[in-house]
Amino acid sequence: MKYLIKTLIIVLAIVASLNVNAQQYYDVLKYGAKNDSSKLATQAIKKAIDAAVKNGGGTIYFPAGKYLTGAIQLKSNITIFIDAGAELHFSDNFDDYLPMVKSRYEGVDVTSFSPLFYAYKAENISIIGRGLIDGHGEKWWGFVEGYKEGQPRSKWQIMFDGLNKDIVLPDDPKQMQRGFLRPPFIQPMFCKNVLIDGITIRNSPFWTVNPEFCENVKVHAVTINNPHSPNTDGINPESCKNVHISDCHISVGDDCITIKSGKDEPGRKMAVPAENYVITNCTMLSGHGGVVIGSEMSGDVRKITISNCVFDGTDRGIRIKTARGRGGVVEEIRVSNIIMKNIKQQAIVLDMQYAKTNVEPVSVRTPKFRNIHFSNITGQVNQAAYLNGLEEMPIENITFNDINMEAKTGFNISAADKIEFHNVQVNTETGPSLIASKVNNLVIDGLKTYQPHDNVAVVDLRNVQDVFLYNAFPTKETTTYLKLSGGTTKNISLGNNNFRNVKSAVKKGQEVLEPINVISGDKGQ
Repeated sequence: MKYLIKTLIIVLAIVASLNVNAQQYYDVLKYGAKNDSSKLATQAIKKAIDAAVKNGGGTIYFPAGKYLTGAIQLKSNITIFIDAGAELHFSDNFDDYLPMVKSRYEGVDVTSFSPLFYAYKAENISIIGRGLIDGHGEKWWGFVEGYKEGQPRSKWQIMFDGLNKDIVLPDDPKQMQRGFLRPPFIQPMFCKNVLIDGITIRNSPFWTVNPEFCENVKVHAVTINNPHSPNTDGINPESCKNVHISDCHISVGDDCITIKSGKDEPGRKMAVPAENYVITNCTMLSGHGGVVIGSEMSGDVRKITISNCVFDGTDRGIRIKTARGRGGVVEEIRVSNIIMKNIKQQAIVLDMQYAKTNVEPVSVRTPKFRNIHFSNITGQVNQAAYLNGLEEMPIENITFNDINMEAKTGFNISAADKIEFHNVQVNTETGPSLIASKVNNLVIDGLKTYQPHDNVAVVDLRNVQDVFLYNAFPTKETTTYLKLSGGTTKNISLGNNNFRNVKSAVKKGQEVLEPINVISGDKGQ
């Protein structure tokens, strides 16, 4: 008898435990949501989240069907599970994203419309599943695109004005003064342990996945599709730490993946860097850039790896951009094992003059690019690369290793220091494979082309200093391999080159006064 009682107690304990576990799933249908999109489900979803929070957290479950909702706010230990066949359609009624909340818009801290999915200072939050979320961004895009300066201010703009009287403004405050800022689709703020996995996202009002000031963020196997829409970047982790983005497929109306850390004085005031990011195994189609850093990078960007990705049809491949006034440092970047095809502009861009500005003394407003390394990249592109530093702050310590480019035009580098090429092949339709001007400490090791052009040098150096060019073996069709010009060109060294096939190995302008230093092994020079 005692044995039977003991067994019964154990069974009842197991049943009780199973009941507790069963309560960890909160089916939104049981809280009043309709899966035929006939009724706004915002309050039903909130009730399900509140019920889960009371029990320490849980999974908010969306079975197959279509749901219509406004803003959803996640709390700690909450998972949104959108099952296969389930679709969340977000309302295009702007009032469904009130009250306004603390947010960040293009690197400026504001109070504005609630993001469609929002979390603030939460931990262990997830949006997962094989379902679809649709932001129905067309109305948001239309309001912004159709807005004209001087027209009567809407109630939302008046509300924005009242909530943002004391915000720190960027150098160009036009958008803030307009007072109508489209919300990001998914924006956790100051959160830890964020997971977004498996879902398909389309028609974002603004930036799509936009964690801000978060730690330990993972975006995995997500499909983002906003190809014909304004400023709808795919994944923008801003001022975050420890970010992993993998196995994603992105086609958007702006940049596919962008790394940022705040804009101008607002970004420098917060001073929270973007650091420790891993981006791998992704495909990018439509978009201004495949992976982009900046231009809002005033809080610094560092320790970033980008690998094993395919960019097919983007305007640019890897783009790092900034301007005077931003301040901040971009450094410790590694890009490897990338294939680019149908790139409409440059495969690689490092541009410190994204906005045209005048030279100014070095200060906290002066940005820096340094310690950035590219390897194992294959591209069919319009231009191989464009590097453009500042007169007062050259780009520094950039290397290119094992690069193969088919391009209309080649590398164009200016205002830079400590640049190296190792085993780089650039076949251009017109012009040199490499043009460098105002570059110091330039190493060119085994740079080659199989498509030389008559009366065009393979390497064209202008006002350069401290150059070492070696291991060149030009094809027999090459008329000139190296051209030197500019009155400040000096300390040019050559070694171990085979120029036997070249009609004129080196052409030197009359203004280049110093002789070339041939170290050893050159043949036919």
